[in-house]
Amino acid sequence: MVLHGEVYDITSFLSKHPGGRSILLKNAGQDASAAFDSVHPVEILEEYLTPEQVLGKVELHEIAENAMIEKSKGGLQEDRELLSSSTVPPLASILSIAEIESYAMQQLSPKAISYYVSATDDELTKAANGQIYRSILLRPRVFVDCTECSLETSILGSKVGLPIFVSPAAMARLAHPAGEAGIAGACSKFNGLQIISKNASMSPPAIVKAGPGAVFAWQLYVLKDLAATERTLAQIRKIPQIKFIVLTLDAPFPGKREADERFKMAEVAGGAPPQAWGTESALTWKKTLEWLCRHTSLPIVLKGVQTHEDAYAATLFPAVKGIILSNHGGRALDTAPPPIQVLLEIRKFCPQVLDTIDVLVDGGIKRGTDVVKALALGAKGVGIGRAALYGLSVGGQEGVERVLKILADETMTAMRLLGVKSVSELGPRHINTNALTSRLFEGPPGLEKIERELRPKL
Repeated sequence: MVLHGEVYDITSFLSKHPGGRSILLKNAGQDASAAFDSVHPVEILEEYLTPEQVLGKVELHEIAENAMIEKSKGGLQEDRELLSSSTVPPLASILSIAEIESYAMQQLSPKAISYYVSATDDELTKAANGQIYRSILLRPRVFVDCTECSLETSILGSKVGLPIFVSPAAMARLAHPAGEAGIAGACSKFNGLQIISKNASMSPPAIVKAGPGAVFAWQLYVLKDLAATERTLAQIRKIPQIKFIVLTLDAPFPGKREADERFKMAEVAGGAPPQAWGTESALTWKKTLEWLCRHTSLPIVLKGVQTHEDAYAATLFPAVKGIILSNHGGRALDTAPPPIQVLLEIRKFCPQVLDTIDVLVDGGIKRGTDVVKALALGAKGVGIGRAALYGLSVGGQEGVERVLKILADETMTAMRLLGVKSVSELGPRHINTNALTSRLFEGPPGLEKIERELRPKL
């Protein structure tokens, strides 16, 4: 396979490719640079391939000729894409995240839709992530001067312009050529937080350069190839704009995302054997956190906490400064609880967690009222993933800006109508969650068992 002028022997990598062997076989024997660049930064070659796999270089004029042929073949498709883009109205006229999503479905390729939209099994958890907010009622107060209202807050010690951050979302260039840089540019306009995906389609240095006014964190997947993970952490240490590490724990194995699997099977006639999952599945509290602390001095945030017990366990490790309540957007275990339900169970069984570490919520946010409800329950911030990608597909950086503007405006409106001037004023008195009481875990808290199991290991 030819990538950026060099010929690689990818035979031994077929079974290790996180995206499966089908896409590699489809592009084997030709210049795959364009397909590669649509989902990967060039720096990832050093992480996954060795110098011994480089067979040599090809002449640039041969690549140029092949590119011209491919461009002529793709002319009709480009015309279709231009026609499709004409159906998007002016961004200022789009008023909701639901509208953004509907237009995105007209813009995205079948491959992007199968990857972004898919969730596990019957997609019950994906739906529940958003539906649960409808069962929480707001309690507005009157005779409160709400002329002034601010969304400014802090997340993991970094000041941000709004309590809404962009969650790690892979392969943003499937949505738009601007990719993660477009998201960074949008976050910069709001002094917002972007958590850069480990599987971003651009390099972290290129992303942070595009967002001078943004705050950045970086998502870590610990790979089975631990040396490759350590090399990547060494690269991240050189980027001062990255303020904390987000260790992702909610996908040690892939969920059964049928739409995504069906598309991958169709990519190569006859399909191919399932790919090997590249994420390390043997992570444990003490061993993994001690290893990570040897390779970074940055604060550590654990993403994928789905029970109050694990939230409490996180507070026992000084290196852990925050957690993100997340079920991987419904892409891992179906019928796992929505993040807001986990937050309610933290308040019920171990509310001290909220005073010890920063608790963030990721999943299901569609309205500013959703943001306010999560903040009132004690979350320091809420994340959006698919919504940012949908905005990117509709209008590049400006589309993501529109997504953030819609949510920011709705959040500020909700705060004013509640009688709240700042994020810090929001609290349980502003919401009624009684309709969800029967859904909460009824077993014993289990905190003593966690203490017995983990405290001796500290």
